[in-house]
Amino acid sequence: MRATIIHGPGDIRVEDRNYPTVQLPTDVVVKVTASCVCGSDLWPYRGVKPTHQPSAIGHEFIGTVESIGDDVTTLAPGDFVIAPFVVSCGACPQCLNGVTVACDHLAGWGGKDDSGHAIDGGQGQAVRVPLAESTLVKVPGITEPDDALRASLLTLSDVMATGHHAALAAKVGPGRTVVVVGDGAVGLCGVLAAKRLGAERIIAMSRHADRQAIALEFGATDIVADRGEDGVAKVRELLGGVLADSVLECVGTKESMEQALHSVRPGGALGFVGVPTGGAEAPLRYLFDTNISIAGGMAPARTYIPELLADVLDGKINPGRVFDTVMPLEEAPEAYRAMDERRSIKVLLTP
Repeated sequence: MRATIIHGPGDIRVEDRNYPTVQLPTDVVVKVTASCVCGSDLWPYRGVKPTHQPSAIGHEFIGTVESIGDDVTTLAPGDFVIAPFVVSCGACPQCLNGVTVACDHLAGWGGKDDSGHAIDGGQGQAVRVPLAESTLVKVPGITEPDDALRASLLTLSDVMATGHHAALAAKVGPGRTVVVVGDGAVGLCGVLAAKRLGAERIIAMSRHADRQAIALEFGATDIVADRGEDGVAKVRELLGGVLADSVLECVGTKESMEQALHSVRPGGALGFVGVPTGGAEAPLRYLFDTNISIAGGMAPARTYIPELLADVLDGKINPGRVFDTVMPLEEAPEAYRAMDERRSIKVLLTP
C-alpha cells in the first residue's frame, strides 16, 4: 500500500509499505477513505519536534472495516468507522473516567502497541487498529458518506473534538462571552463548539479573510485582527469595557497563551488545547491574583465523538467546512507545504 512517511524536517514522502493484517485478536484492519494533515504534524515537519528515523505519520482517519480479529464482536467488515487520534482500551481507570488520552494502554498511530507491533500511520491506504472495539466509533447507517459528510466525520477524529474540549475547559455556556485565539482548524472548530454550547458573544481573533469567513459562518459575532495589547483593548471595547468570560487558546505558542490570558476577565476561565511549544507556560502568580481558572490539554476525542457525531448526522453542525483543500494521498508533500505556508487551512487526503 501507499503511505506517508516523514524522513526529517521538510521531507515528506509517499512510499510503498506492506498492507496491514490482523496481528492480535482485538485488531481490525480499516481501509482508509479519508485522512488529513494536522497542525501538530507540522511540528516535526518544521523540525520543532525531532524525527530520529523515517516514520509513518498522520493520526486522523475514517474508513471501512476490512477484516477483524477473533475477539472482535461489535464491529464487522463493511462498517464505517471514525478513528480518534489515539488508541485506548476503554477499561482502565482513566478511560472509565473519560480521559482516554491518558489510557494505561495508550498508543499512537505510527507508533507501536502494547505487544510491540508497529501501528500504521493515518495518512495511508489502510491501518491496523489495535484495541479496535474500544478505539473506533461506528457510524450507524452509513457505508459511503458524500463529500460534505465525509469531511465532517473526519473532523471528529481530532479537530472538532479538540475545539469542543477547549470550550468545555473554558466553561462556555449560555450567556457567556467568548474569545477564540487561533484561526486554524482547531480554533475554527472552537468557534463552532462555543456556538453549539450556547455562547452569547463569540470573538474570533483572525487576520485572514478566508478563515474569518468560516468563523462567521460557524457563529462568531465579531472578528479581531489586532494582537497583543491592541487586541486586548479591542476585545474590551467590543464587550463594553470588560474582558471575556471564556477564552479558548488553540495555538500553543507563548504569544498565543499570553494573548489568551490577557483577554479573559478576572474570575473567568481559559481552556487551552494548543500543543505547547516555544516557551508557552501558565504564570501562576497572574492566575492567583486574577482568580482565572485554566484547564484543558489533550482532548479525549473518543469520549466526545458519540455526542458530536449525533449532531453531525442530524445536520446541526458542519465542521467539515474547515477543509478548504482536497488532495490525493500521492500529493501529501504538497499538502504539508500548503499548510506550512498557510495557503490551506486544512488539507483532506484521499487515498
